[in-house]
Amino acid sequence: MASISTLNPSKTLPIISPSPSSHSIQNNHPFPSSSSSTIHFKTLQFSPKLSIVMAASKQQQHELSLNALTNSDRRDEVLIAAKSSLSNCLSETNLHLTIPALKSKTRGKVRDIYDGGDYLVLVTTDRQSAFDRVLASIPFKGQVLNDTSLWWFNQTHHIAPNAILAVPDQNVTIAKKCSVFPVEFVVRGYVTGSTDTSLWTVYKNGVRNYCGNALPEGMVKNERLPANIITPTTKAADHDVPITPDEIVQQGLMSQADYDEASRKALSLFEYGQRVASEHGLILVDTKYEFGKGPDGSVLLIDEVHTPDSSRYWLAHSYESRFQKGLEPENVDKEFLRLWFKDHCNPYEDKVLPDAPEDLVTELAWRYIFLFETITRSRFQIPETTEPIHDRITRNVSKALSLL
Repeated sequence: MASISTLNPSKTLPIISPSPSSHSIQNNHPFPSSSSSTIHFKTLQFSPKLSIVMAASKQQQHELSLNALTNSDRRDEVLIAAKSSLSNCLSETNLHLTIPALKSKTRGKVRDIYDGGDYLVLVTTDRQSAFDRVLASIPFKGQVLNDTSLWWFNQTHHIAPNAILAVPDQNVTIAKKCSVFPVEFVVRGYVTGSTDTSLWTVYKNGVRNYCGNALPEGMVKNERLPANIITPTTKAADHDVPITPDEIVQQGLMSQADYDEASRKALSLFEYGQRVASEHGLILVDTKYEFGKGPDGSVLLIDEVHTPDSSRYWLAHSYESRFQKGLEPENVDKEFLRLWFKDHCNPYEDKVLPDAPEDLVTELAWRYIFLFETITRSRFQIPETTEPIHDRITRNVSKALSLL
C-alpha cells in the first residue's frame, strides 16, 4: 500500500548564520528517492504567508555575489553530475502508451500533458525552449522546474489558489482539470530582453504603447519601470502574440470579470515574488503566469510559478553599479543560452539549429539548481541515474493514479 505524506507543510526557512557553516543548505527535499519502494502521495497544506527568518542583516542577504554562482564546490559537484547525465535527459515521454489510465497526450514546449479523466498528469521534461522552439535538453531541468513551482505554489496559495493535487514523482504534477484561459499574463518590472517580443526590443523600435501600457520616453535597457506592468500574449500556431486587455475581452478570450481577477492575482503574485527574491539577494525581473477556471468558477493558478524557465532573475547587489556603467546585469537564468543562439544562427528562421555546446548545457543545469537552492534554502536532490527516467515516472504515476 502506498504511503500518504504531507506535501510542503508550513515551514520557516533555516536561519543563516554568519559562522563558516552558514553556507550549508539543509536537505529537506520533499520527494522520495527514485529507489523508494513507496509512492509518497502529497496533500497541500498552506500557511497564510511565507515566514522568512534571517539572522544575517539585510545588507548581508543582498550581497549574493557572482562568485557564489561561478566558483564553488557545489557548482563543481553539479557540473560533474550534469555531464554524466547528458545521455539520460528526459526529452520525450509516452506515458499514454505505458499507462492504460491515460487517454491522450498533448506535447508542449517543455511539458507533456496527459488526460487522466478527471485529472491532468503534467510531466516536466528537460527540454529547453526559447524563441518558440526547443533548443536543447538540460540535465535535471524538469525536476528543478517541478520542485521550484511546487515551492512557490505552496507559498502563494494565500494570493491565488492553484490546481495542484499531488506530486508522485520528481518530474510529475497531477492537477485538477480546469478550463484554461488562452492568455499568458506576462508581468514586467524592467525594460529588458532579447527576443522579438521583449519589452526592450519593442521599446528601442519606437513603441510607446505596448499591450495597453503607456511607456515613458527616455528609458534605457535594463532600467526599472515606474510600476510593474502586464503585457499579455495569446497563442498563434507556433508563437506568442502580444495583445491588449481590451482585445482579450473583445475577442471573447476572457470575460472582463475574469481578466480583472486574473490580472490582479498576477500583479500580486509578482510583487510577492519580487519581495521574496530581494530577501534572497535576487531581482525578479519579469515572469509569466497562466490561469484557468475550475468547475466551481474560481480562477486558479496553473502551469508554473517563478521558475528559471518562466522568469528572469538578476543578482541584486551588483545591479545598480552595472546599470550606471551601461553593463548587462549578472543574470541567473537562460538568457546566456538565448544570446549564444542569437550569435550563432537565426533562431526564428533557420530550420536546423546548431547543437548547444556541452559546457553551456551543463552550466545552465547548474544555474537552475543554484536558483532553486538560493530561493528555497534547501538542497536540490540530484536524481539517481541507474534507472531510466521514463521507467521511474511510469512506475510512480501508475501507483499514484491507482489511489485517485
